[in-house]
Amino acid sequence: MTGLPLAGVTVVSCEQAVAAPFATRQLADLGARVIKVERPGSGDFARGYDETVLGMSSHFVWLNRSKESIALDLKQPPALDVMHRLIDRADVFVQNLAPGAAERLGLGADALRARDPRLITCSITGYGTSGPYRHAKAYDLLIQSETGLVSVTGSDDAPAKSGIPAADIGAGMYGFAGILSALYDRERTGEGTKLDISLFDSLIEWMGYPLYYTRYGGEAPNRTGTSHAAIAPYGTYACADGQKYVLSIQNEREWKAFCDVVLDMPELAEDSRFDTGSRRVSNRVELDTLINQQLSRIDGATFAERLNSARIANARQREVADVIDHPQLTARHRWREIGTPAGPIQATLPAITVEGREPRMEPIPSVGQHTHDLLEELGYNAVDIRALERDGTF
Repeated sequence: MTGLPLAGVTVVSCEQAVAAPFATRQLADLGARVIKVERPGSGDFARGYDETVLGMSSHFVWLNRSKESIALDLKQPPALDVMHRLIDRADVFVQNLAPGAAERLGLGADALRARDPRLITCSITGYGTSGPYRHAKAYDLLIQSETGLVSVTGSDDAPAKSGIPAADIGAGMYGFAGILSALYDRERTGEGTKLDISLFDSLIEWMGYPLYYTRYGGEAPNRTGTSHAAIAPYGTYACADGQKYVLSIQNEREWKAFCDVVLDMPELAEDSRFDTGSRRVSNRVELDTLINQQLSRIDGATFAERLNSARIANARQREVADVIDHPQLTARHRWREIGTPAGPIQATLPAITVEGREPRMEPIPSVGQHTHDLLEELGYNAVDIRALERDGTF
């Protein structure tokens, strides 16, 4: 892909599930050539998570556009020869295999970088490469639980996991950022580097506020649904017609404007129960009761008009189906058609926009779709390829 910042960069990735594919898709979006190594037959097991997108997995189509797929059984010695040929031509090698698997295959970072010091390796694990949990299974929900995210998410009645794979996404984004920094560093030093990213460490970073709050405040922040442990009013409020809006009163100017313009209750701003931020938090139940009483007489359009007139930040609480046709997505043309093995689908544009350059939105591959082409590119002739296929290499 020409014209994008990572054009000319080649990434080989032994990847599965979410974290590593998310990292490499960001690289592909920016123009890198990403060669995805999959097991023959079933491929990346995320292909089988569901069948909701024209018979394909919603996770897989989200994570794997603009990549090439080569099928290799890495338990077969000839497949490892193919891997080494691929990696010898690569700038970056990414893997999120089971702990220790890459090393057992001879694909560990130290061995690969001994062959090519310019190579950048990125290993994405559950808990890191040391410590008592280093061999533990690490699905997203398990990491959300171990890092405490589940404990601070949900309502008073029950904790809840995040509705998206937060640990996987966090690790994927740190992998992406780490690779970009390593590519930049290599331009200056001529040397590659070894990156280790874990889901656990990534989500611990995201848990910074509750960890500091608990360590130095003596107790964890309360689970408050869409409310906030230290701000009120804050959260979701329903209007008379059922429309729901989320708002956050961040300062005294907003509080007074909210009482006067939005609720038409200017006297509430001076009420001794609510005249400071801490008192509003302490008396949240009474405050929310008064707000809900007023909103039972106001429709959503009126509420939004008043909030905007008072210069109070607000948002619609939308269902996922509403977001598909979100006016901001529509106005900015953020949906594009891409190809898949099952036919064209609509996909959202990359979050990173490069001014003056077309975003990369290429097809999602089938398992091993590019195996023959890649083997030929690596110097295998037709006889060699037939022998590899006969021996179960792909």
